[in-house]
Amino acid sequence: MKKRVVFTVLAVVLVFNTLVLGSIIGQEMNDKFYDARKTRSVPKMLALIKAIEVIPNYDKDPMLLTVLADCYLEYADWGATSNEKEEKLGKARSFAEAAIKLDPKSGRANYIAGASIGRLAQYKGIVQSLFMLGDFDKYIDTAIKLLDENDEEGRLYKTFAYIASGMRYRDVPWPLYNYKKSEELLNQALKLTPNYSNIYLELGYLYLKTGEKDKAKEMFQKVMTTPAHPKLTGAHEDAKKLAKAELDKLK
Repeated sequence: MKKRVVFTVLAVVLVFNTLVLGSIIGQEMNDKFYDARKTRSVPKMLALIKAIEVIPNYDKDPMLLTVLADCYLEYADWGATSNEKEEKLGKARSFAEAAIKLDPKSGRANYIAGASIGRLAQYKGIVQSLFMLGDFDKYIDTAIKLLDENDEEGRLYKTFAYIASGMRYRDVPWPLYNYKKSEELLNQALKLTPNYSNIYLELGYLYLKTGEKDKAKEMFQKVMTTPAHPKLTGAHEDAKKLAKAELDKLK
């Protein structure tokens, strides 16, 4: 009887220690991810991907899977070659969906899955990309519902989800677009994170589509004058280059 009690206690301690260690490693990888994304460092992002993929049983840990999916999503956006992008986005989607199976209430994983699908659709034909809209909407809408805007990370990812949804209603072909809804969603993102210059950039592109050139110019100028979000300085610099190019066209 005593041996059984001792064994049970040891098993509980072992499980507890494993969970604590997993949490510590997950947070460490997440911190490294934020550091790599901040300045859009390709070497740091690639090193992080390798570091996660050699961790034993990383594919059983929803936190590590989510961070890994985010790594692939970001790398596909600004680090990968044109020939790599579709493959990396596919990995981002796969790892995000694996994370969701382990933790369905992960708003961040739902956002990554939806964003990956949205970007993958760019590589498909019109008909096939339209069939992907259902999955995109499912994941992004779920992310918006789950993410807590009172939490720093939750607020940032909820902002990303609103932007993704706004772009979806702006960029889909006729008759599926809805410019009014796109504007509402992008403004929701702006309310959450007014110092994220990419929102102004996307609003500028929206107003170009609606023919409101003065509004578009105002948004592109806001990109140039808004201070960089402290966690997204690389994204801010890229947004400024794009905004300047549009302002030059509008002169």
